[in-house]
Amino acid sequence: MKVHLKALGCRLNEAELEQWSHAFRAEGHSMVTDHQDADVVVVNTCAVTADAGKKSRKLMNRLYRENPESKLVVSGCYATLEADKVADHLGVDLVVPNPQKDQLPQMVMDKFEANTMPLIAMEPGESNLFQRGRQRAFIKIQDGCRYRCTFCIVTVARGDERSRTIADILDEVQRLQTQGINEIVLTGVHVGGYGSDLDTSLFDLVKAILSETDIQRIRFASVEPWDLPDEFFGLFEDPRLMPHMHLPLQSGSDTVLRRMSRRCKTDSFRHLVEQARQSVPGFNVTSDIIVGFPGETEAEWQQTMEYVESVGFGHLHIFSYSPREGTKASRLPNPVDELIKKERSLEMHALAERLKQDFAMQHVGQTVPVLWERQKLQGTTAIYAGYTPNFMKVETSVTNAVLLENRIVNTQLIGYDEQNQTLTGKVG
Repeated sequence: MKVHLKALGCRLNEAELEQWSHAFRAEGHSMVTDHQDADVVVVNTCAVTADAGKKSRKLMNRLYRENPESKLVVSGCYATLEADKVADHLGVDLVVPNPQKDQLPQMVMDKFEANTMPLIAMEPGESNLFQRGRQRAFIKIQDGCRYRCTFCIVTVARGDERSRTIADILDEVQRLQTQGINEIVLTGVHVGGYGSDLDTSLFDLVKAILSETDIQRIRFASVEPWDLPDEFFGLFEDPRLMPHMHLPLQSGSDTVLRRMSRRCKTDSFRHLVEQARQSVPGFNVTSDIIVGFPGETEAEWQQTMEYVESVGFGHLHIFSYSPREGTKASRLPNPVDELIKKERSLEMHALAERLKQDFAMQHVGQTVPVLWERQKLQGTTAIYAGYTPNFMKVETSVTNAVLLENRIVNTQLIGYDEQNQTLTGKVG
C-alpha cells in the first residue's frame, strides 16, 4: 500500500505520524508525500479548540474530495471526542480512537492490505521525516495526563498517563540517528509527568539519552512548569541539551490560574525561569497565554500584561479563550465579551513581538551553531532557514552551490528582520 500521513495540532500528533510511518515501512508499505498518490490516507486530528475541530472536518472533506478512491482513516482527539460523527462523515472508512492509536498501522493493514508484499519490504528506507522535508524528529515519550485543567479537552480525549520505557525510547533515538536525524524533540501530553507509571522520571530519561546515545541535539515540547525537580536544569551542562523550554503559563494572574486549576502560581513560575537562566546564559523560555478566560477582569488582565513583560519571553503562543463542551471552564460564569478578547489579544501580540525582538537583539554579534533546515532558490541564491540552540529562527543567503540542509554550521548572527521576526545570519 501507498500511505499518506497527515497531522493537525500538537507536536505529539507529529510524533505519532513518525511511529506509524516506521510501522508501515517495516511491513513493506511505502510512504508518499502527496495524498492524491495514496491508497490509504491517515489523518491525525486535533480538538484543542473549537476551531481545531472545524479544521479537522475541513481537512477530511478536502482529502476525500481530492482522492475519493483512497481509504480515509481518521484518528486523534477530534475523532475520539466525536467518534460517531466522524464515522458517519462522508468518505471515512475507519476511525481509530486515541486508546487504540498504537495499533493503528496493524488495524489499517488488517482492514485494507492487499495479499501482496511490496519489494520495499526488503529495503531499509529513510525516515519519513526526510520525506516531509524535516531534519528533526518528534519522539512520543508518553500519552495522557493525570491533571484536569478546567479549559483542557485534550486530557479527556487522551485518557490516563501511559509512558514508554526508557529502553524503547533509546531504541527509537538510535534508529533515527542512523537515518541522519540531528535533533530530537521529546513530546507527549504531559511530558513532565513522564515515568510516573514506571517508577522513573523525565530527569532519568534525559540522563539516559545523554549517556547512551550520540544524538547531537535534544529538545522538549511543552513541559508543564510544576513537574521539574530543582536539579533538572543541571542537565543543561551537557551542550547537546538545547537551552530552550516551552513552559506554558496561561495567565499572569494567580486568581485566573486558580479558576483554570493550574498547579503553578506566578511566584513559582518566576523562580523556575530564574533557575533556567542562571543555569545557561541565553536560555530561551517560551510560553502560552490564554486571553479572555471566563471571569477575567480588567485588573486581572493588567496583572497578566505586567507579569509577562517583567518575566520576558523569547516567544509567546497566544490563544483567545473558546469554550469546549465537556470542560469545566465551559460552565463558568461571566464570559468575556468577544470584542474585549480581541482587544486584549492584539495588546498581548504587540507585547510578545517586542519581547521577542528584545531577546533576539541580545544575541546579535554572537556566533552559534545553527541547524539549517530548508531552502528556497532565488536565481543563483539559496535562502536557508534554521534554528539556533535556543530556538531562535535564523535565515541566511548563500550561493546555490553551498549546501547547508541538515547540517549544523557555526553562524554569525548579524541582524534582526523585524517584518519576518527572524535573525539574519552569516555562514563562513
